[in-house]
Amino acid sequence: MRRYFLPAAAAAVLLISAGCAKEDTSGESGGVTLVKSGAITTCTHLPYAPFQSKDASGKVVGFDVALVDLVAKKLGVTQEIVDTPFEGIKSGQDLNTGKCDIAAAGMTITDERKKVLDFADPYFDATQALVVLTGKPYKSLADLKGKRLGVQGDTTGEAYVKEQVAKDKLDVEVVSYKDLGSEQQALTTGQIEAAVGDLPVWNDYLKKNPGKVEVPTGFDTGEQYGFAVKKGNADLLKAVNDVLAAAKSDGTYDKIYTEWIGPKPTS
Repeated sequence: MRRYFLPAAAAAVLLISAGCAKEDTSGESGGVTLVKSGAITTCTHLPYAPFQSKDASGKVVGFDVALVDLVAKKLGVTQEIVDTPFEGIKSGQDLNTGKCDIAAAGMTITDERKKVLDFADPYFDATQALVVLTGKPYKSLADLKGKRLGVQGDTTGEAYVKEQVAKDKLDVEVVSYKDLGSEQQALTTGQIEAAVGDLPVWNDYLKKNPGKVEVPTGFDTGEQYGFAVKKGNADLLKAVNDVLAAAKSDGTYDKIYTEWIGPKPTS
């Protein structure tokens, strides 16, 4: 360690400044270093039901939340959730700057994201869906000629739609929204004719808003969701993988899946 000696006056200023500095509250639990002592801090982007959203009391709940709670239990800590823009999550910035320990945001594992994040084993198989107001005639992207199609920005759904529109030279205006809630509102208020997004998320919306929208078709994109940690955080990554493996083995995963997603597929 290098030592520097300061004049008395300068040292006094330094001591006063130190009183205003951010306190280091990091700690170790279960052999894993966490950004805050006694807690595993999760970065997510709300709302994204059934994976994470606020209940009537304002508490954040959901499929992802329940699974990370298992990790917290293993480490002997509690889970604290930070709602933050998705861009900071998928870019790795939030993890790199110590905003959180783990990212749990219904996030698809991609090769591009693997460059800046370390993903745990996949915990959910996902697919995309075309969603329209009930009674609308659209059955495919091609049916939306001359129409506006909504997607959530910075997502694999957005990437898929833009790729298909370009590949098939479709006359479709793709409109990106900052979050799922804005996209859903745009659809139900007629600002767009259709929307594309993760099927389980829209299925949750259908259950809560019966008769308002329908899903005429799905797109099997082969996507899988994964929790992510900071590059090189091998201890936390192992803890997450151990928890997921144990939950799938002892039936806990299936119970959580049924509670938040619905009956688990048999194949």
